[in-house]
Parts: sequence; structure tokens; C-alpha cells
Amino acid sequence: MKTRVGAVGYLNARPLTWALDQEPARWEVRYDLPAVCAHLLHDGVVDLGLIPSVEFLGSPEYRLVPGVGIGSRGAVASVALFTRMDIRDVRRIALDTSSRTSAALTRVLCERHFGIRPAFVPQGPDLQTMLASADAALLIGDPALETDAATEGLQKLDLGEAWLSLTGLPFVYAAWTGRPSGLDAAGVEALQRAQAAGVAARHVIAREYAGPDVLRAERAEAYLRDNVRYGLGPDEAAGLQQFLDYAAELGIGPQRTLEFY
Repeated sequence: MKTRVGAVGYLNARPLTWALDQEPARWEVRYDLPAVCAHLLHDGVVDLGLIPSVEFLGSPEYRLVPGVGIGSRGAVASVALFTRMDIRDVRRIALDTSSRTSAALTRVLCERHFGIRPAFVPQGPDLQTMLASADAALLIGDPALETDAATEGLQKLDLGEAWLSLTGLPFVYAAWTGRPSGLDAAGVEALQRAQAAGVAARHVIAREYAGPDVLRAERAEAYLRDNVRYGLGPDEAAGLQQFLDYAAELGIGPQRTLEFY
């Protein structure tokens, strides 16, 4: 039987899904926005989801695939606030609705790191529209990665960098998540192997992403090599647990301890 998988289509997720696409007899991969992947898993439409990490709080049944995840230890480049003013003066932030984790991370950092309590307004990821009605805008994924802040006359505050400054720990943005019945031990090992294969193929993935644009391919490869960290080891688990604890304190979800397959 195929395992039904919901995954995000962003560049940073490709090292986790690239090898799965080469085994269509085993994996039925559906690509959507992070928030949609979370809904598909919640509703049982997929067996496993590469979902925003805060969505782990969405069900007491959820388990994480050990050793596999999308994170950063410092600047990630693809999760950021864009603003024309000092962050301490920001009173209203437009939040990209694509991922609850990045929105939750923004709220945590405002409370614990930036020392502000702005109003948060969910919006689609259109930077100009967002900044027309807010002091700062959260963008994630490829839109954040490809926005040239200097050209737009904006400051870019990297949330991966801010998290490391606050905690000294890596941040986990997304991880394979499912219910116990959705994946067996062989499936866990297959996903771990797929991550290793994808990380080894970053050059190929960057070229596929960029097409004939050589400079874009070089930027994509540098991003996958230098900004994104793949894996879910002890440090990443500690950072993820800290984030979930902070999120629970803000009422974003219930208190939960990490559980793995």
C-alpha cells in the first residue's frame, strides 16, 4: 500500500521529498501550503504530513519521525519580518497565513525577545499589501527568500537568528508528523534515508528549482547548504520543546511533550 503524504512545496522542503517523488509506487505525495498540509493530516486525508512544528500540539495522537526535520541554527533567510522602522516601534504586524509555526514564532519573539506587544493581522503573502496596513510583515518560504529587502527600502529581521539569540538553540520549522497507525518502522527508516539522499542532492535540487537561471541556482544551493539544517537530533528536539512550551504559555496550544515513532 502507498503511504499518503502531505508536503510543502517550498525549496527548503525538497531535500525531504525529492527522493520520495522517485518512488511513486510507495509514496503518494501531495503538495500544498504548510497550513493546508496540517488540515489534511488532521482530517485523515493523508497518513503523514510535513507540517509546521507548532501543529504537533493539534492532537495528542501525533508522533514525530525521529531524526528528520527542517530547521536552522541561526539565520534561515526564509522566515523573516520586513519593516521600515525599528522593531521596538512596531505596533501592528501582518502575518503570512501560510504557516502557524512562523506566526507563533513571531508572537513568541515579540513577547520574549523584541519586548513589544503588537496587534497581529492575518493576511496573504503580498508584501506591499501587508505593509500598506501594518508596520511590519511576516513572510515565509520562497517569498521571504526571494524578497530583496534593501531594494524595497526595508529591514529584514531573520526569525531564525532571533530565536538563536533568545535561546541558544536551533529552531525546527517543520517535521514529518502523523498518528501511530500511519507509519511503521520501515517507513521511518525510508524517510530517514530519503532525507540523506536529498541533502546529498542539494546541487541537483537547486538547479531543478532555478531552471536555466544560473545565479538563482547558486543562491538556492547556498541557502540549502548554509541556512537550512536537516535533522532532528537532541539539540533540535530541545529547541522544539522550548518553542512548544513558549507557545503553550501564550495559549496557542496545549502543553505537550515531544513523542516519536
